[in-house]
Order: sequence, then C-alpha cells, then structure tokens
Amino acid sequence: MGKIKILIADDHAVVREGTRQILEQEQDLEVVAEAGNGEEAVELATRFKPDIAIIDIAMPKVDGIEATRQIKALCPAIAVLILTAYDDDQFIFSLLEAGAAGYLLKSVHGRELVDAVRAVYAGESVLHPSIARKVLDRFVPTAGKPREEEPQEVLSEREMEVLRLATKGLSNKEIAEELRLSTRTVQGHLGHIFNKLNVGSRTEAVVCALKEGWIALDDVP
Repeated sequence: MGKIKILIADDHAVVREGTRQILEQEQDLEVVAEAGNGEEAVELATRFKPDIAIIDIAMPKVDGIEATRQIKALCPAIAVLILTAYDDDQFIFSLLEAGAAGYLLKSVHGRELVDAVRAVYAGESVLHPSIARKVLDRFVPTAGKPREEEPQEVLSEREMEVLRLATKGLSNKEIAEELRLSTRTVQGHLGHIFNKLNVGSRTEAVVCALKEGWIALDDVP
C-alpha cells in the first residue's frame, strides 16, 4: 500500500508547519505540497494530484470555497477536507456545493485530523452529525422535480444499497455487517460509486444522490 498523499493549503505558515508535523508522524501519510493561497492550492493540486487536499476557507487571491470548486472541476478524484475556524452554516453549504468531502474546525486535536484523513481516503464520512439533517434539508429536491436519470441507469442495485446505508451515517464496517459483505467489498462498491458519479468522497456521493432524488427523506436519520 502506498502512502496517502496530502496537500495543505493555509495562508498561515505556522498552521501549515504544525499540520505537516502532525500528519508526517504517521507512516501512511505524506505531505506532497503546501500552498499559501487558494490560487496556489489549485495549481499544486493539478500538478501533484494528491489523494486529499486540506484547505482553509479564508485565503488570499482565491478563497477556500472557490479553490475547492476549481480543484473538483479539474481533478474530481481529489477529496477536499476543509480545516477552518468558521462553522457558519452558509460556509458549510457552499463548500459541500463546491464538492468538499468533509468539514473540520481548527479546534480538533491532531489525532482527529489524522483519523479524518484516513476516513475520507477509505470512503467514510467526516461531516459532523449535527449538520446531517441540515444538509438533507438543503439538498433534497422539492417534491415533483423530475429526475434527470433513474438511479438504476447509473448505479447497480447493490451500489444503491451501499449508498442508502452510507446516507444513514453507517461506517464501512457497519455497512459490511448489514449487507453480510467484507469491509473491503464495501470499499470496492464505494469506489465504483465514486467513479460512476465522478466524485471523490462519500459526502459528495450522498449530496449527488440527494440532489437527484435517488434517496428519500426516510433514508436519512
């Protein structure tokens, strides 16, 4: 297994340095690039193609929301993890709309950041549970909106089962137990889902399914 490649984007050098030190204490994590502004983050993301981009919201030249949007447009497979001091709902929605995989506050401990990076890489969700319902209310389509495509035209029946359970907030291990599969098989299904939907994370896949109306209100806790 290769290392998880990471880009750090923050306009404060001390934050980048501290984040790098935390991550590089782990044998499976490698910081391949650092950016001091959003424009540089986009350029380095396209050059190094990391697995995960850890991005702050407030940055010069291009802010974190626009940087996320551009990175996802150019390299959909990169999972963007937001690490910020801001917890405003509007920032969260804007970043999820832009394609962020997860949202962490800078008050988290180093271990939580490391766990979040590994979780996103494994196809797990790193959205705080308290915003799950807000996300649903924001992205679920209004009743009567015609579907552009039926889910079975895009995802297999088994993939839809995995996605529904992911939407409920179950971990890969819990999904595996529910469907009597191995965790590796569940990760494989999530990988196929991400490829078919052209996304890089579970959060994006769930948001996509909500927008398309493939997942009902009953599917979410």
